[in-house]
Amino acid sequence: MNVTELYQEWRQADLPDDLKEELYRIEGDPAAIEDRFYQHLSFGTAGMRGVLGAGTNRMNLFTIRRAAEGLACYIESKGEEAKKRGVVIAYDTRHFSKAFAVETARVLGAHGVSTYVYKEPRPTPQLSFTARALNAFAGVVITASHNPKQYNGFKVYGEDGAQLVPSAAKEIVRHMEKIENLFGIEAADAEVLETQGLLHWILEEFDEAYLERLMTLKERSDLDFGLRIVYTPLHGTGYVPVTRGLQAFGFANVHVVEAQASPDGSFPTVAYPNPEEPAAFELAMELGQITGADLLLATDPDADRLGVAVWNGEQYVLLTGNQLGALLLHYLLETKKEQGTLPENGAMVKTIVTSEMGAAIARKYGVDTINTLTGFKYIAEKIEEFEKTGAHTFLFGYEESYGYLIEPFARDKDAVQVAIKVAEMAAHYATKGKTLLDVLEDLYKEFGYYREALVSKVFEGKDGQVEMRVLLDGLRSHLPKEIAGVRVVRVEDYLSGTALLKDGSTAALALPQENVLKFVLADESWVTIRPSGTEPKCKFYFGVVKESKEAAEKRLQELTGWFQHFIS
Repeated sequence: MNVTELYQEWRQADLPDDLKEELYRIEGDPAAIEDRFYQHLSFGTAGMRGVLGAGTNRMNLFTIRRAAEGLACYIESKGEEAKKRGVVIAYDTRHFSKAFAVETARVLGAHGVSTYVYKEPRPTPQLSFTARALNAFAGVVITASHNPKQYNGFKVYGEDGAQLVPSAAKEIVRHMEKIENLFGIEAADAEVLETQGLLHWILEEFDEAYLERLMTLKERSDLDFGLRIVYTPLHGTGYVPVTRGLQAFGFANVHVVEAQASPDGSFPTVAYPNPEEPAAFELAMELGQITGADLLLATDPDADRLGVAVWNGEQYVLLTGNQLGALLLHYLLETKKEQGTLPENGAMVKTIVTSEMGAAIARKYGVDTINTLTGFKYIAEKIEEFEKTGAHTFLFGYEESYGYLIEPFARDKDAVQVAIKVAEMAAHYATKGKTLLDVLEDLYKEFGYYREALVSKVFEGKDGQVEMRVLLDGLRSHLPKEIAGVRVVRVEDYLSGTALLKDGSTAALALPQENVLKFVLADESWVTIRPSGTEPKCKFYFGVVKESKEAAEKRLQELTGWFQHFIS
């Protein structure tokens, strides 16, 4: 069908009132119609994510059914044991999240697939943990992570608790593409599925089990438990596990931003519920001033990302994802070395767009650094590989976008783990009279002043996707020989799987194929360009290291200035 035919089909279908009204409003608006119907929401290794609304290119009950049907057929193809092991389903606090979760269970149940659905919103990492604890065949979490309120998503996990591998995602897509009638997908009655033993509601048992595993993170007793902490869940799922975890660890002086404690998919107090954004900390900073807090913590709606701010005596300073990652890595390795538990084959895993400061810290402790493409699924793959081969012991994984994992009882970034560990870290250094900012400065003096930046360009709609491809194709056709006055010594093209070296020779790249370009320069600075996998934008990452703060910041400005000229 073409766009117009699809629009008319949806107009004539039995739709919820909100979708009917939306389609009525856009009648006679070709651009609005095309945007909703020119494609089905893309389904990648992390599932799908999009704006809520009517149409095949929107998140709604019918596109959820299509994804769930593809997943159900995939599970059916793996046999009765896979159906019996079933699927764990969790969801965040966004609009329609619980409805989408139940709809997923109804479609899976129509195929005889067992489901275990959380009664209340719970974090993505807890879904990952629960799928592993139940030995489920798969997991689903309804979330759009840190995206604005108009978004939602459908993320799929494999039996290892990690985001689905590409081969499995392709099978699901193949089943989805066979669906001819979106409105003919069967969804069984939820109450009937309960009586048949195909739908199980879960909550308290796995809250307790997850909390037990969180307690295994506690490695020190020499802590300042009087540390004053402010925490905000930004209207999301982090409230229960983070507050319970901090309390169980022994932190009694914890203040929650009450205006942001209740679940609310409208995110009324923030424009963008992302702890990477300074504006997300405004209310936490206000409460911090009132309570005299030493440390501020913020989790995004599905509690897989953590932001941290530290009092410097005059104001709160937000740590970047790279800075917090370096602090955590150093603290973890320092602690293990002191306690004699640092393994000889230890490894930390980071992405190619994450600061090289972590690699420098790891070298000091004799720990290997393993680089992956962007996306925590690649870090999870490495953890699984380590467990199978025994070649390395996983110690820490992180990416610059505020995602970290300490203990692999979850196989995705886990802001709950990290919130508790950051509190422990800050409380430990407090006994030495230091803040996390003091420790970070010590690390810069020892390893060099690393600075990083991320700049994005938005490419909205169908035309935007074409424009982004043209941009990257043009860059590949005319590779720069220097960037911001410094010679390029290595070009890594992950689409072709090759690296171009300074002598003109090429070498194969070990990582999977992906549309990413990385330029390494003679002064150890670097630039990486990649289209976002979840948003309509192209991301430009920059990293530098110098002997002084001033020199590092100057060089970073030169690189970002080059970007502004390039993109204009």
